[in-house]
Amino acid sequence: MIDIQGVTKHFDDVHALSKIDFSISKGEFVTIVGPSGCNVVKQLLPNIINKKTINFVVANGENAAENGVGITEKICNELYQSGINVLTTGNHVWDQKETIEHIEREKKLLRPYNLTNPSPGKGFEIFHSKNNFKVGVLNLMGNVFMRKCDDVFIEIEKFLKNHNLKKNYDFLIVDIHGEITSEKMAIGHFFDGKATLITGTHTHVPTNDARILKKGTGYMTDAGMCGDYDSVIGMNKENSVNRFLKEQSVKHFPAIGEATLSGVIVDCDKETGLAKNIESFIYGGDLKNTH
Repeated sequence: MIDIQGVTKHFDDVHALSKIDFSISKGEFVTIVGPSGCNVVKQLLPNIINKKTINFVVANGENAAENGVGITEKICNELYQSGINVLTTGNHVWDQKETIEHIEREKKLLRPYNLTNPSPGKGFEIFHSKNNFKVGVLNLMGNVFMRKCDDVFIEIEKFLKNHNLKKNYDFLIVDIHGEITSEKMAIGHFFDGKATLITGTHTHVPTNDARILKKGTGYMTDAGMCGDYDSVIGMNKENSVNRFLKEQSVKHFPAIGEATLSGVIVDCDKETGLAKNIESFIYGGDLKNTH
């Protein structure tokens, strides 16, 4: 047995672990990317929420499962307890079969809005923040190099005909789960002035372009990954390289090293529903700590 006691870990003034005891018995092993990403969220997010006085948190959880694809009800509940208010998804939404039933009864778990109907669950919902503002969360999926879904721009047009900032909700957060930068940027400009924050997911690498667009919408092409960056987008690097070389390779599995927590924070104008300030953040792991 490996017995570890009194572990303390911090990144600048964000305390991740404080006097933690744990043991690992022979024959057991601890995984975290799916799991390592979940762990860094549990360790760091509550302190970041308190330090930054954050009132509402959205996370894309479609790779949170132990094998790195999909999400389970158990993991959803653990992430909610860490301070996440809403979980969005993408092309891996149905990779854990239990999600098909779970999403029907779980309002806080969204699937892409533009999935071809009929599809279980919802792609848009209105929630309440800690300070009692109405927050709309819209989960979209791009069309280029992604699984087949309805035309994202047509679905956005339909959505905006029936949903208006400051009329239907105080703030609107949009997760655009997509492969290519140009599609995400075009969607950002399409929403400019009509949403509080547009952020991309799916590529697992944070982009250095967090900014406020001309009409007041916060935008970032990709919020990045909460996971081990000594990897290929969170998956074991040796196995991933072998797959590109077409050498013998086992099925993809997550990297299990120290994880980085990355994302974006937006300050909102309660009068207009638009962004006043936006900043990306990176804590821990292989990427440089920015705070």
